[in-house]
Amino acid sequence: MVRSNARVYRALALGVAAALMLAACGGGTSSQSAGSSSGTAGGQKGGTIYLLTHNEQFDQVDPQRAYTGEDLAFFGATIYRSLVAYKYSTDPLEATTLVPDLATDLGTPNATADEWKFTLAGGAKWEDGSDVTCEDIKYGVSRTFATDVINQGPTYQIAYLDIPTDEDGSSSYKGPYTKKGQADYDKAVTCDGDTITFKLKHPVADFNFTTTLGFSPVPEAKDTGENYGLKPVSNGPYKVDTYETGAGGKMILVRNDQWSEDQDSYRKAYPDTWEVDFGLDEKVIDQRLIESSGNDAFAIEREGVQPENLATVFIDPETPQPQFEGRAWSGQDPYALYLFINVEQVPNKKIRQAMAVALDREALRLNAGGAFTGILADGVIKPNIGADYAESGMWTDMFGQAVPDTGDPEFAKQLIQESGEAAPSLTYDYGQSPVADQAAAIIKSSLEKAGFKVTPNPIEAGAYYSIVFDPDKKHEFGSGGWGADWPNASTVIPPLFSHQGGWDLSEVEDKSFNEGIADAATELDRAAQATKWQDLNKIAMENAWVIPTRFELQQRLAGTGVQPVYAWEAYGSWPYGEMYVTQ
Repeated sequence: MVRSNARVYRALALGVAAALMLAACGGGTSSQSAGSSSGTAGGQKGGTIYLLTHNEQFDQVDPQRAYTGEDLAFFGATIYRSLVAYKYSTDPLEATTLVPDLATDLGTPNATADEWKFTLAGGAKWEDGSDVTCEDIKYGVSRTFATDVINQGPTYQIAYLDIPTDEDGSSSYKGPYTKKGQADYDKAVTCDGDTITFKLKHPVADFNFTTTLGFSPVPEAKDTGENYGLKPVSNGPYKVDTYETGAGGKMILVRNDQWSEDQDSYRKAYPDTWEVDFGLDEKVIDQRLIESSGNDAFAIEREGVQPENLATVFIDPETPQPQFEGRAWSGQDPYALYLFINVEQVPNKKIRQAMAVALDREALRLNAGGAFTGILADGVIKPNIGADYAESGMWTDMFGQAVPDTGDPEFAKQLIQESGEAAPSLTYDYGQSPVADQAAAIIKSSLEKAGFKVTPNPIEAGAYYSIVFDPDKKHEFGSGGWGADWPNASTVIPPLFSHQGGWDLSEVEDKSFNEGIADAATELDRAAQATKWQDLNKIAMENAWVIPTRFELQQRLAGTGVQPVYAWEAYGSWPYGEMYVTQ
């Protein structure tokens, strides 16, 4: 799962892999009234919650294209529903287990786990009053195959469903807009009344976790293709009233009168309205929430607390100051941050290694907030995923000698000399923000000490991935971050380093590595599989397809009139589906 360049997160707890596999088998003044208390567990109906963000738009609103953790959490609480969902809980283990949503249960695999069935509970409605059907789910899943139209989202459908491939390795099914290969898709995904069946290429014991990503229904008659995300049709408790992008723009969600809590006990739907305010200065957001007056008492921030305000809000990286207790939180997320290197534009491995060796990773960490922002990374698999993590050795002896946290320009010059080439000129793509601008300056300075010439290329954060996924616009390297979609590195290594995985910003096409991915993905011995993912992570780092920078920690702040305030470990986000305003 991609990390937005505006600090959005999804978190997973330490040691949750076993629990998930088990589940797979089975202070200011108020300017608004909170309304009467009619919710459960202390929740109150009524009022508006304001979501404040530096971004000028959402990365994606389309349910098949959304892939940042915060967006999945927000839209999953408001306008999307899926077959299953993650449980709302303050307990990390509980929060990363599944509960039924549109389905009656968590799905039923056959004996070999290469076929899964889900039966709809019934009663769910679209905002126009029509029923949500099995065919709507089948159609929604099919949209991901139209990669020329529906892109930037999760692609497990393409990787897992039992559909033939063409000679170039792409799926024979090209999606519902051309219907090329439609018969192949119709064999892999079938509806029998309210039961949908997915036939897979190989066993996937935790396939039900996959259905939380891009498997949401879409009514075919309402699909507008690449523009569907401008105003998607809701089957959740809210619907899109307005969506205006840019600085000063807003998304306003109002109640969907066709939704009923009688057939959806998962979402509490306490506020009457959600208002997302775009294009705000991140420092101003912090100050507004610290003061918490007027409507800001009912506001939450989408991005994290800025580095200069961390000591004001927190005693240490995990403990809020007394005056912010109950409305600030700090927590792990699953994201490994890195700089991707475009292998097609930087094909020489020694040059890529020199870039990694030259980088001052500690300066980047201090710029982002020091200890508050996490620890230095040695790969793309994060320790809190569980068994799949092992130290890669990247910064100890992988390149022939130890590399200090501050970088080693002289060693980098040696690697450049060994490459047989001169240090190239490089353009660095990144999502613009004040902190990211400073990071770009650090990257430029540290690489130029080794002989590279670096030109920073700032991109408006909300448009970042639309640029770096365009081969005509992306440059030699750029910022990125990835977190496991669930506790298995099958959701990390294949997406990042294979074209079939769908998020290969480094443009890796390595036959031997792909064979290793296929071998690991089909390994049924979980311990043996973990070792294979660890080995593949080391190979990727030795090739310097990415330069890992941090395993991240995050901090958030809310106004005094919003509850509950905690890190929801399912996505490292606010628990949007439980939140309410207080009187």
